[in-house]
Amino acid sequence: KQWYQRRVAITAGMVRMHTPGKGIAQSALPYKRSVPTWQKLTADEVKDTIYKLSKKGLTPSQIGVILRDSHGVNQIKHLTGTKILRILRAKGLASKIPEDLYHLIKKAVAIRKHLEKNRQDKDSKYRLILIESRVHKLARYYKTKSVLPPNWRYESATAS
Repeated sequence: KQWYQRRVAITAGMVRMHTPGKGIAQSALPYKRSVPTWQKLTADEVKDTIYKLSKKGLTPSQIGVILRDSHGVNQIKHLTGTKILRILRAKGLASKIPEDLYHLIKKAVAIRKHLEKNRQDKDSKYRLILIESRVHKLARYYKTKSVLPPNWRYESATAS
C-alpha cells in the first residue's frame, strides 16, 4: 500500500497528458551538494562559457549537456549557486518564451506542415489537437506565473 501512496502523491502534481503511461522514473541528484575536488573550472569561467554558448543560439538544456559532457561540470547550480536560465536572465540573454513551450510550438508547426501535404492523415490531425491543447495549458500556466505577458496568445497561422 505504501508504494501506491507514493506513486499517487508524485503523479498528482505532475500529470502525464494524453498518454496511458504512469511512469515515475527520474534521475537522482548526488546527495552531496558541494563542488567535487577534481573540478578545475571556477564559477566565473563556467558563467563565461554559458554566455558564449547562449550567444551561439543554444538553449539552457543544450548548454547544460555541453558543460556536462565536454567540460566535466556535473551540476551548474552547485558550482555557481544559480541555475543556467537564471544566469542567462540576469545577463538578458534568456529567450522570450520558455523552452518547453517553444518545443511544443515547433512540434505543432511541423505537424501542420505535414498536414498541408497529407490532408487525409487523421492520426496526425488528432495528435495536432492534443499538442495544441498542451500548448494552451502550458501558456495558461506561464501567464499565471508571469513568465508570459497576459496578452500572449498562440496562433497557428503566425506560429511558424
